Amino acid sequence: MSLAIVHYNAPVLRQKGAAVSVFDQDLAKLAADMVATMHAAAGIGLAAQQIGRALQLCVVDLRNTDRDFYWELDGAQPPLELIMPMVLANPKVEFLPSEKLPYEEGCLSFPEIRGDIERPDRIRVTYQDAQGTPHTLLCNGLFGRCIQHEADHLNGTLFIDRMDKSVRRGVERAVKALAEKTKAAAGA
Repeated sequence: MSLAIVHYNAPVLRQKGAAVSVFDQDLAKLAADMVATMHAAAGIGLAAQQIGRALQLCVVDLRNTDRDFYWELDGAQPPLELIMPMVLANPKVEFLPSEKLPYEEGCLSFPEIRGDIERPDRIRVTYQDAQGTPHTLLCNGLFGRCIQHEADHLNGTLFIDRMDKSVRRGVERAVKALAEKTKAAAGA
């Protein structure tokens, strides 16, 4: 089932998510609904905060992107089709030695707003899947960037917070207009 995506400046987007402690059918259904929502919105990642839940849970799916990135899951490199869509509960991101690279990012909570963000290229993320099984993922490129973006959401950080001041100035009018639209919709 597709869920409603909350837009900036909804307060839940600034909330740090609670740790996932129960891995049951309700969590599996929530994760499946988040994947359906992400796909319906043509996104590659979605955090629980974006559907109004302050929870350490996100989903990613990079099957329909250019695969100019590396990944290693639990010491192996399974085909992307076997591991996607990926559900990450309680992810902990560690930056690995690498250069910071700029890349234009967008966000489903900021429709039509995009801007360059510099992020470390290589990461290690430890997380649990929807059944609670622990995993370690090494990745770079768009895969690593997507996980960093979603992990930021889980901690109440938005991609506009990561923008260089000059980039942020370029989107500020659109961000303010979106905040007003969100405020008006909440009051309706």
